Amino acid sequence: GRTGIARMALARLPASLAGLRRRATILDMPVDHGAGDTVRAAGIMRELGAGCIVVLGGDGTSRAAARGCGPVPLLPISMGTNNVIPYLVEGTVAGLAAGFVARHPEAVPEVAFRHKWLEVLVEDAEPDLALVDVAVVEETAPGSRAVWEPDRLRQAILTRASPATTGISSLAGFLRPVGPREPRGLSLRFGQARLCRVTAPLAPGLMASVGIETVDELSPGDEVCVAGDGQILALDGEREIPLRGGRRARIRLRDDGPWIVDAELEAADDAPLTFF
Repeated sequence: GRTGIARMALARLPASLAGLRRRATILDMPVDHGAGDTVRAAGIMRELGAGCIVVLGGDGTSRAAARGCGPVPLLPISMGTNNVIPYLVEGTVAGLAAGFVARHPEAVPEVAFRHKWLEVLVEDAEPDLALVDVAVVEETAPGSRAVWEPDRLRQAILTRASPATTGISSLAGFLRPVGPREPRGLSLRFGQARLCRVTAPLAPGLMASVGIETVDELSPGDEVCVAGDGQILALDGEREIPLRGGRRARIRLRDDGPWIVDAELEAADDAPLTFF
């Protein structure tokens, strides 16, 4: 990239790691400064035989990496606006974990899990995906891509929900928490507080109070259909797909998403894992 981070990192390696410097590859790819860069980079790393991909960013960056990584495990590190998927993990520890996964692919089922995802099927568009949530938002004038206007929220479909996060996941988490490994998801409708009203952090520093009309549980394979009339589908917190003139979307919960390295893995007492 323009900042030369990769070159600086390689140049500062100690002499004892000169062999690593010679084996390292800086990706030769076009950079458009958008999510497509992450998709392409993950795809190139997969083709080069990477054993693990470390992702620096939030849910949107993790989603982009998931679109290109295929079966290569991801280790997402929290550096974004909404960080439901990424972990708060120290860089050295993350590097050690990623190295272990890359060197021991046979251990992936023990140290990683298949993340749930939402398959997004819209008329006249390529299939897309979200890892945490798909929100139906009333369309507004162009501006920030983040979903920060609670009065425009109409519906949300989620793979996980936790009150300890920010964003749609936080709103849902105060109602019905759903863990990353649980085989279920949620569908919420916003509007009149027929069920209740929830106040939660919709973004860092932004508390929002939202009326909840209904909450329904989803199982893998279940679909939610949306017929749009001036709405936008926001995938993992970013506005992506306009729905106008009755354009329809189907959002399906699936349990065969990308492998995510469990940075907070706690081995069972009867089956300890030795990483080093």
